[in-house]
Amino acid sequence: MEALALFSFTASEEDEISFQKGDIIKVTEMEDDSCWFTAEIQGKRGYIPENYISLLPHRWFVGRVSRLEAEQRLRWQDPGVFLVRESESAPGEFSVSVSYGDRVEHFRVLEGGGQYCIWDETFGSLNRLVDFYRTHSIAVEKLICLIDRPSSPRKPCVAHALCDHTPRQTGHLHFLRGDVIDLLECSGSATWTGRCRGRVGVFPPQYVQLLYH
Repeated sequence: MEALALFSFTASEEDEISFQKGDIIKVTEMEDDSCWFTAEIQGKRGYIPENYISLLPHRWFVGRVSRLEAEQRLRWQDPGVFLVRESESAPGEFSVSVSYGDRVEHFRVLEGGGQYCIWDETFGSLNRLVDFYRTHSIAVEKLICLIDRPSSPRKPCVAHALCDHTPRQTGHLHFLRGDVIDLLECSGSATWTGRCRGRVGVFPPQYVQLLYH
């Protein structure tokens, strides 16, 4: 996945990499129990702090969604409607779930050397892989190209917390990584309003990933 650097970061260990605010970073691995991501910047790979970046918003990326939930979302959608999720069986990797209409197929994205592939074609990022299969069939036995869902009936109802947020300010929402937040207002660019763990408050939108129903 691609991410935007929210702040500049200077590496202090050999296995970390530095970057500047505004850089576009390719995130290659996201561990559930760590505040560090593995990323690649200008051909160099290393660790970066999760709270220094924001994953670029793509409607098709849904984060930690199970295979079963993906099937529930996609079954009976138009053929080609899809989502990209973090792999259940291979942490740090990704799967593309695609509606075939009456069923859902799952394609594991293989990664190696900073390249991603499903079949023979390789790409430098998940974004490029998705764009390619919008105009080329992702299926072998039939023609299935990736398409987005219509935007009109879909509104973000909830969000998935990408990291812990424990502010001291009154009126700010506290949540932990992995929490699901009910969105009450999400039109602003600086703060959104949500409900989590029985409390209501504002929070930075870059700390969450929207989930659509």
